[in-house]
Amino acid sequence: MSRPNPASSRVAASKGVSFTKSPVLAVRLPTWRSRVVLFVLFAAFAALAVRAVWLQGLSTQFLQKQGEIRYARTIELPATRGKIMDRNGQVLASSIPVKAIWAIPDDVLQAPPEKIRALARLLDMSEAELRKKLDSDRNFVYLKRQVEQDVADQIAQLKIDGIDTRKEYKRFYPQGEVMTHVVGFTNVEDVGQESMELAHQKTLVGQTGSRRVIKDRLGHIVEDIGAKHEPHDGKDLVLSVDSKIQYIAFTQLKAAVEKFAAKAGAAVVLDVHTGEVLALANYPSYDPNDRRKLTGAQLRNRVMTDSFEPGSTLKPITVALALDKGIVTPYTHIDTGNGRLTIKDRTISDTKAHHVINVQQVVEMSSNIGTSKIALSMPAQDMWEMFTKVGFGQQPKWGFPGAVAGRVRPYKNWRPIEQATMSYGNGISVSLIQLARSYLMFARDGDTIPLTFEKSHDLPQGQQIIKSQTARQMREMLEMVVTGKDGTAKQAQVPGYRVGGKTGTAYKVENGRYPIPRKYIGSFVGIVPLSAPRFVIAVMIDEPTQGGRFGGQVAAPTFAKVAENALRAMNVPPDSTVTEIVAPTGNEGEAM
Repeated sequence: MSRPNPASSRVAASKGVSFTKSPVLAVRLPTWRSRVVLFVLFAAFAALAVRAVWLQGLSTQFLQKQGEIRYARTIELPATRGKIMDRNGQVLASSIPVKAIWAIPDDVLQAPPEKIRALARLLDMSEAELRKKLDSDRNFVYLKRQVEQDVADQIAQLKIDGIDTRKEYKRFYPQGEVMTHVVGFTNVEDVGQESMELAHQKTLVGQTGSRRVIKDRLGHIVEDIGAKHEPHDGKDLVLSVDSKIQYIAFTQLKAAVEKFAAKAGAAVVLDVHTGEVLALANYPSYDPNDRRKLTGAQLRNRVMTDSFEPGSTLKPITVALALDKGIVTPYTHIDTGNGRLTIKDRTISDTKAHHVINVQQVVEMSSNIGTSKIALSMPAQDMWEMFTKVGFGQQPKWGFPGAVAGRVRPYKNWRPIEQATMSYGNGISVSLIQLARSYLMFARDGDTIPLTFEKSHDLPQGQQIIKSQTARQMREMLEMVVTGKDGTAKQAQVPGYRVGGKTGTAYKVENGRYPIPRKYIGSFVGIVPLSAPRFVIAVMIDEPTQGGRFGGQVAAPTFAKVAENALRAMNVPPDSTVTEIVAPTGNEGEAM
């Protein structure tokens, strides 16, 4: 029997009992579990590798772009809007640099209350209104646009975190309400809203530039990156309007509306030689620099957008057609009877019985019956074609927003009574500028030209409407309306100048009918100086309520004042030795 090895006993004593020898501590794991664990670890490392390839290889551009969005910004560099000037280079509209104040709401709200109050005061708003703007979940809000530079500097001195500015431009109109219906205005985005600002938006606005920058969380520019594209300023616009004549027309029109307690008024001055619009005035008007109390009545451009029945101002066109066709001469006699003419169940009347008068007297006395008889001697188609040739019922192509076409019904539907009433301006509608343009054929020896609101350097090609002889005959008749014993426009006379024109008075149409009590529109269209025509001037007074209602009483004297001052302003030499006008006789009314 062998003895136990002392060394083995010591090892056993020092190390204890082997795990493999203990049935309790023995580990028995199946082989497949270790393989599953190994596979899971391998799959995880493979997924991480695929994800790394995806992020660092395939998605690099996308991720870089997303990162750049969080710190890089494209700053718009606004272009300066082009100036608008009158024909003599006087500025009518220009852009001045201002600031847009914007904020990061969360940062601004951390500012001390006294700074919030000071900011509200500088922005011209209440503290409650300011806090309402800042109560937003967005990280960018505009507090106020088009803030003057000195106010923006004071805001910057408050040193409120989260407040910053952006450069922009504000439109300034030096002539205010005088020129506003010609020039128009822009909104806070520098987009034209009315008149020439709207019509020439594309050329005036220019092209904005841009620059790429890095901004910190507070919106401060840290660094410029990328390319910088310089802005291209808009082109200047030179209008046909003359500031001196525009001021004359506006002030005289305003005085007339106030004198006759009228609802509104309008006036337009045309250059006979070029077709340029030298003045376009409306009243009531508004200041485009301060539109906080702007109303629809102030905004309406009545010269261009309002159509009305022209009344007796249309009689010369009917008479000119008959003269041109050889149906009558200036001395052909017309029997107007006792002042009443019945056509079927409708009666046309004059202000009084004129009995037998010649064609020249028909125009001078403004006889409805005489004009109706002349019209009924012609085919309806001929009258319709004449109205169309001078532009009535046709959409204007003058490049002015909102210009109306007026209304001329198809001649095939005219009844005799309708042909008669249209011959003296009832049952047809035109705008004031259309009416003024129609008289160019009398001033230009029978032809007419397009109108333009831009300064013209070339004489336009005319379209012959009537014979030159007919135009000269009509000028003589129109002069008798102003200077004749029975003329209806004695108050249109201008000392030192020969004047020819025609008055018009019409019932105002509302909702397709004549309201009761009657409302009136008084108008006058004139040519001056008659020996060498330079201007065609048209005036319309809407709803005069005191001092007269006929065109000869309200529109003719306004024409005279506009014409007198415009002729002197343009240094047009006198063509008459008459220095005192004929006193009105009370015959300024015309049949309606």
